[in-house]
Amino acid sequence: MSTTETDASASASDGGQGSGTPILSARGVRVVFTSGFGGGRAAARAVDGVDLDVAAGEIVALVGESGCGKTTLGRVLLGLERPTAGTVSFEGSPLRYSSRGLRAYRHRVQLVQQDPTGSLNPRRTVYESVAEGLRIHGGTTADEAERVTRALARAGLRPPERFLSRYPYELSGGQRQRVVIAGALVLEPEVLVADEPVASLDASVRGEILRLLLDLRDELGLSALIATHDLGLAWNIADRVAVMYLGRVVELGTVEEVLSGPRHPYTRALLSVLPEAGGEPVVLAGEPPDPAKVPGGCRFHPRCPVPASGEAERAGVADRCRTEDPGILPGGGDAHVTACHWVRALGQASPEAG
Repeated sequence: MSTTETDASASASDGGQGSGTPILSARGVRVVFTSGFGGGRAAARAVDGVDLDVAAGEIVALVGESGCGKTTLGRVLLGLERPTAGTVSFEGSPLRYSSRGLRAYRHRVQLVQQDPTGSLNPRRTVYESVAEGLRIHGGTTADEAERVTRALARAGLRPPERFLSRYPYELSGGQRQRVVIAGALVLEPEVLVADEPVASLDASVRGEILRLLLDLRDELGLSALIATHDLGLAWNIADRVAVMYLGRVVELGTVEEVLSGPRHPYTRALLSVLPEAGGEPVVLAGEPPDPAKVPGGCRFHPRCPVPASGEAERAGVADRCRTEDPGILPGGGDAHVTACHWVRALGQASPEAG
């Protein structure tokens, strides 16, 4: 972990708002994709029942392997994907999927894309790229130049005038990502949804972008949901962490609770492969999960190391792991909750306790 990332982590733990009034909420969200024709249609449960809150001024990290559903959930929260079931609410009001409703919503909830090189048009200047959102959502405004300049400055491109006429190829990777962030900030949103926002950046730049996101939270009161497979990023920036597996959140709590005291066997396995873990990595058995073939009972049980070790049998929950769904975790509050029969048998937090 770099010094900059360490500083970012300290700020994350000091400056978070915790579990205040939710600004963005998901309740019972499901997204099912179908493929094939006639009787051969297969249903993939990309998101399979998620409750999740993001409080005002809070950063929530949504972590899990590729294919776990975190990107799809992010698209639902942005209004880019309509859920098959469940609701998304902003400040307590359900999202309206009319053109007018979505236009108003996207003023307030903005996307930060993963790949700045792919998301910026190489033929457009920085000014044009950042101003695009203003023109889409509000037409050309008299103060367009002022708002673009202010967004660039807030994204850390100073002096902003130096960057206005540049093209993406003239910028470094970190500068391009700051332009992407400026494009989101120009509409003055209240929530950012970021999908792997530093995955394509060099290690030396990652900490700078994380520090920027924390500064935006502290200075502007922005909330953020950050989808990532990187537990180190979650530790450095998040107030709370939601661990996702096969379309469900299986563990949820503060960053210290989840990453320093993980309960769910899946979370423990993810953490075990980090270099700083020090012990033997937990190798999960079986094939990566298929959202078109969700197993009965606990969806993690075919790969879970607990039954193989005999711990589930000794706790008296082996049959429940195979046959009984642990349920959907409550999305808000301060409780450290875990969707696991074995954890529940040990007397730790469960959906009922949350």
